[in-house]
Amino acid sequence: MRSWIAAACATLFLALPATAQAQKPETTKVRLAVGGKSSLYYLPLTVTERLGYFKEAGLDVEISDFAGGAKSLQALIGGSADVVTGSFDHTIQMQAKNQAIVAVVQLGRFPGFALTLRKEKAVNYTGPKDLKGMKIGVTAPGSSTHFMVLYMMAQVGLKPDDAVFIGTGSGGTVIAAMQHGEVDAISNADPMVTKLDREGLVKVVADTRTLEGTTKVYGGPYPAAVLYTPQSFIEKNPNTVQALVNAFVRGLKWVQAHDADEIAKMMPEEYMLGDKPLFVEAIKANHDAYSPDGRFLKNGPETALKVLQAFDPNVQSAKIDLAKTYTDKFVNAANAGH
Repeated sequence: MRSWIAAACATLFLALPATAQAQKPETTKVRLAVGGKSSLYYLPLTVTERLGYFKEAGLDVEISDFAGGAKSLQALIGGSADVVTGSFDHTIQMQAKNQAIVAVVQLGRFPGFALTLRKEKAVNYTGPKDLKGMKIGVTAPGSSTHFMVLYMMAQVGLKPDDAVFIGTGSGGTVIAAMQHGEVDAISNADPMVTKLDREGLVKVVADTRTLEGTTKVYGGPYPAAVLYTPQSFIEKNPNTVQALVNAFVRGLKWVQAHDADEIAKMMPEEYMLGDKPLFVEAIKANHDAYSPDGRFLKNGPETALKVLQAFDPNVQSAKIDLAKTYTDKFVNAANAGH
């Protein structure tokens, strides 16, 4: 009996390496770029990293933090990053430039941005037409915080150069820009928006931290932060991409299962802008924005295309195949436990 068990175990042991090899990441070192990691827009990335889910998936992920999403996209195109946690918008824009960039997991179900106006500017604000001539702070020109304002302006016939856009990054630089009068308005995410609001510096005039607010601004569901990468990287490293998506889906499910206080304990103290209670409040305001399973919302990509077509001449003149901007393949496998 004992010899039979030993033989069976030996057979199983011999079979394991081939199975493991099939799932083993082709490359364990992955360079990930992000634009404004301290923003709650990217909370799932920080949670996944700090819970050790990348390491448990067999990956050594090197994270480079840039001032905004446009900068992290540049890092990917320039070859200094393999993958990006950034706005879904960029997959469409790059296809318009004949570059195949694919989103493989959705982190945010809606953007979580808000457009806020300095109190004295807000007094006479009646709608987007009043943005003409204003100095507007965005994370970085060409980022999704910028696109939100451009779309609002386009809806009332304003052109992109009818306002001045200034890159204010994320974190404390956003607060300082408003405090020092460098901008008339700020388009950004939490915790910056909540802090500006609570300090009485601004009035929120457009808010995509809820599904209702997102629909009001964009006219429908809008995919927010995703993990995207070149199609060529996916083809060369499918197991690596699957390992990344597995880790992110675990992180998203952890976020869903925990409240704002528990999530705040996972975050670096420097992200809290010196005010932990406010930071917890900001997480509460954004909790519903995070995807529960990483899957892409139905009709979300269509909304994003419509928005970009309103102001981006490259997208306007291109024939976009939305089916090539994202794939559910890896997310479905992650949710099935593979």
